[in-house]
Amino acid sequence: AGDGFTCMASPEIEFFLLKQTIDIEDLQPTDNGGYFDQATYNDVPLFRREAILALESMGIATEFSHHETAPGQQEIDLRHADVMTMADNIMTFRYIIKQVAVRQGVSATFMPKPFEQWSGSGMHTHLSLFEGDSNAFHDPDDEFSLSETAKQFIAGILEHAPEFTAITNQWSNSYKRLQFGNEAPGAATWGVSNRSAMVRVPTYRLGKEESRRVEIRSVDAGVNPYLGYAVLLAAGLKGIREGYELGDPAEDDVHSLTRRERRAMGYKDLPTSLDHSLRMLEGSDFVAEVLGEHVFEFFLRTKWDEWHSYQKQITKYELANNLNL
Repeated sequence: AGDGFTCMASPEIEFFLLKQTIDIEDLQPTDNGGYFDQATYNDVPLFRREAILALESMGIATEFSHHETAPGQQEIDLRHADVMTMADNIMTFRYIIKQVAVRQGVSATFMPKPFEQWSGSGMHTHLSLFEGDSNAFHDPDDEFSLSETAKQFIAGILEHAPEFTAITNQWSNSYKRLQFGNEAPGAATWGVSNRSAMVRVPTYRLGKEESRRVEIRSVDAGVNPYLGYAVLLAAGLKGIREGYELGDPAEDDVHSLTRRERRAMGYKDLPTSLDHSLRMLEGSDFVAEVLGEHVFEFFLRTKWDEWHSYQKQITKYELANNLNL
């Protein structure tokens, strides 16, 4: 960035593996596993291993991988790289995962929330800023080991979150995850090791200055990484440039608070649907400036079209509940 920082990003990418005969009335996960499970029954037991070998052969370094909380749900974390390289890596990652899935006779989806009863797929992203070799987010004297720069960066993201959510969560389905998903944030909050906060600051490990970072938990697996990372980075940098103040960290489970309680604590709610989110985006000079007029207008036009076609449909729910009126 022109501010003299290099931004490093490391995403935790979640996705579902489904049996290939896709019947959208009856989606079947490939296993019945749970969190970190070595699933008892599994159609593709070596999937992550083969996917990681394919990624590494393309020069994309992975950090960890494990089974996520829902049946058929996987997570693969990519080793940090500068933010632009990472956006490229994410695009390649999605392509490779889908190819490996097809080769193993299953199907992979990055849809934010394909199942009503299980968690959605997020793309929690760890961000840090470096000046040369030194981590601009680290301050040994702060109680959370967070520098002023890091706090202003977080404050920028929280301040602008409602207006950029349409970019980081771009599908009508994205809001099913934000509203009803476990570990998906509904409000712009930050916390230390608090998994219900939108920005989580991982607990600091002594002697690991270079790993001081913040984790953005609202982003979902269906994001356009170029646009998503552009708005996150721009919001954080605006916080630094303009010296935004960071409020107190959230210590409670933000999910369990009522809307009124969240408001009383000064937390801004994230938009709850794509149209709500697009309205916030339309009024945002900040995002218009970050994306440029052409992309901003095109994005809005396309997404309003999507929203209208989503809204137009008559759902099973409506028929079941209203047909007897």
